[in-house]
Amino acid sequence: MESQPTKALIIFDGECNLCNGVVGWLLKFAPQHLFHFIPFQSPHGQNLLRMHGFPTQQLETVILIDQDGLKTHSDGFLKITSKIPKWQRVSALLAFIPRLFRDYIYKTASRNRLKWFGKSKSCTISF
Repeated sequence: MESQPTKALIIFDGECNLCNGVVGWLLKFAPQHLFHFIPFQSPHGQNLLRMHGFPTQQLETVILIDQDGLKTHSDGFLKITSKIPKWQRVSALLAFIPRLFRDYIYKTASRNRLKWFGKSKSCTISF
């Protein structure tokens, strides 16, 4: 009997409109069996942050935890999108961009996401 693969965990900011928008997009386009979404504000999210040595007050990056380990910043985002069949080629192409440059863009967007996209009073995922 084959065991089902474990869903990859995506820890995200449940109060960020950009993050909620990306999670909504993933819920629409990613196969259901791939991801389990966890707002960092939830008790489970807080436990995972502590377990992996991240601050619990705010989240500066999406965190992907899968069978290959933990990925953050642009590597995490590219790994997430690479799991979606229609986005695998785009992810592969973007992976050719040096990480230093990708992370600079990612961190700039992360620092400004609440100013640019706003803060939500509700999360895409209930917790």
